Amino acid sequence: MSYKLDKPYSDIERADFIVQYNHNMLLKIYETQTALYALEPHEKLVDDVVVDNSIEYNKEQERIEKERIAMLNLTGADVERAIYKAKGMDFNDIIAFLEAQPLSQDGTPVVDIKALKIELKANNFYRGNPYINLVGSLLGFSENQLDEFFETNDYTKLLTEAKE
Repeated sequence: MSYKLDKPYSDIERADFIVQYNHNMLLKIYETQTALYALEPHEKLVDDVVVDNSIEYNKEQERIEKERIAMLNLTGADVERAIYKAKGMDFNDIIAFLEAQPLSQDGTPVVDIKALKIELKANNFYRGNPYINLVGSLLGFSENQLDEFFETNDYTKLLTEAKE
């Protein structure tokens, strides 16, 4: 819900408005030629009219959250230890497992094993790396499980049943 203080107002009224709505309620303050506004994050001001911008705001928040999740990272040891605890497999076992997979319909391997071996040498594993989803799904992990694991570094998140 937005709030408005019409002009003219005193310096004290302006300061009280800002303290009440920005400092206390964390609303964004906008000043125009005619008024002072305090807006919720999903609201925007267009020609001195407060407009509900929830759809765009929510899309932007989803984009920001996806970027944040993609940048979560764990060490190679964290990831290998978690897979071992959840599936009893280390990286060598994963390579052997993937090499034993049947070829895809076009005759190529499901995973580029050489590229994966290079990835497995990395010091840090980023959640946004496409190999994380690919190998994770082949091991039976859902994207939500992987997100929660990377968020918490808690291998038990990989033990729960897939939620997707």
